[in-house]
Amino acid sequence: MTASYLPLAQTFLPRSSRIRDLLLVVGGSLFVAALAQVRIPLPFTPVPITGQTFGVMLVGAGFGARLGFLALLLYLLEGLLGLPFFSGGGSGLSHLAGATGGYLLAFPLAAGLMGWFVERWGVDRSPWKMAAAMLSCSALIYALGATWLGVWLNENVGPTSALAVLSKGVFPFIPGDLLKCALAAALLPTTWRWLGRGKPAADPKSSSP
Repeated sequence: MTASYLPLAQTFLPRSSRIRDLLLVVGGSLFVAALAQVRIPLPFTPVPITGQTFGVMLVGAGFGARLGFLALLLYLLEGLLGLPFFSGGGSGLSHLAGATGGYLLAFPLAAGLMGWFVERWGVDRSPWKMAAAMLSCSALIYALGATWLGVWLNENVGPTSALAVLSKGVFPFIPGDLLKCALAAALLPTTWRWLGRGKPAADPKSSSP
């Protein structure tokens, strides 16, 4: 089904081409890689605070489901091939298989989901809808990330309770994610208002219901 709403990148660059899509995918992967270097380690957990998730959400919302998913898939591939694109300059399969591997693997899915929310319902035009979509995508990242973290802790540290996993992989990051939600909920709808496209009716619609 054709998207009901165009994401920002496709509005600024309306002429579809493989060159455009390639540049967006590469640019999105580099954007997330740059934000991954914003890293605050926490002494009680192997999972640091980073800027990655903010980049994932912005790329998904700005590029749409397909290009957002591909940009984050490329990001993972770049890190696997040895580029220092993971948190704190990490790279390689060992990093992906480590404590934070579940969060990384969730990034393409979260970007694709965010892009789908934008294309289907235009959530980036409304602060409240954007915040709700961000929280939904964050929940997806938490679910996969904490599940993987629990397995990693049980294998590398010892038997770990579900509460301990949540205390190491979810609870410490909620305040930061709420701040990211507020920033994105302010940034994207404001950009649409500047473009004069804040109302859904102003956007191209498909004939599909």
